[in-house]
Amino acid sequence: MRKIIYGFITLTLIAMVMTSGKSQKKSVKSPSAKVSTPKEEWIKLFDGKTFTGFRGYNRTDMPKAWTIEDGAIKINGSGKGEAGAKDGGDIIFDRTFKNFELTFEWKVSKGANSGVFYLAQEIKDEPIWKSSPEYQILDNENHPDAKLGEKGNRQSASLYDLIPAVPQNSKPYGEWNTGRILVYQGTVVHSQNGKNVLEYHLWTDDWKKMVLGSKFKDYESFMNAGGANQEGFIGLQDHGNDVWYRNIKIKILD
Repeated sequence: MRKIIYGFITLTLIAMVMTSGKSQKKSVKSPSAKVSTPKEEWIKLFDGKTFTGFRGYNRTDMPKAWTIEDGAIKINGSGKGEAGAKDGGDIIFDRTFKNFELTFEWKVSKGANSGVFYLAQEIKDEPIWKSSPEYQILDNENHPDAKLGEKGNRQSASLYDLIPAVPQNSKPYGEWNTGRILVYQGTVVHSQNGKNVLEYHLWTDDWKKMVLGSKFKDYESFMNAGGANQEGFIGLQDHGNDVWYRNIKIKILD
């Protein structure tokens, strides 16, 4: 009888060990099954302290007219119009982007003008605007450009000289605005202060028709924004005025 009892206890213990081993194996596997693919992350293009990643357009260094002030990139205006400073000019982030969401904050001095370029090509002896759509940065109340063009298409957040930003919701000079540019497989959206203000579609018949009816009609590199690979640089414009940019971030959507 004791042998039978001992045998039964032995079999029970063996079964318990085997069951425990199986449950342990399951507990090891289950966590990995719950691990999800990491979410898309925002990349800072400007760390608030240095010009790491930036350089002058068509040059290898940073123009000295650009400085860092209170965590923002600042172009110190020359008062001499576009790229008029002794060591000024437009700047670019030294990497091309194809499909992306770009966000940034900007503010201007009284009567100031600037712009954010995207899908820009770096062409020797050619200004950046000849190859790049431009998100207009402007003091709408005090810069004459706001009253030029057609239907407000030179006001802030507009696709410069082509499509007006509607609604026009920029803040007065000296105050920070938020900007957003979405580029995905040819669809482009501009946003300003939390609202989408325009949408258009690159490389379509409508795009070509619009460009042919504009000041950009003679610039093939503008018509084919992004070049053969449909990608390009992000740039900031020196238009001769004090302008600040901060919190410049990008999410790659490729």
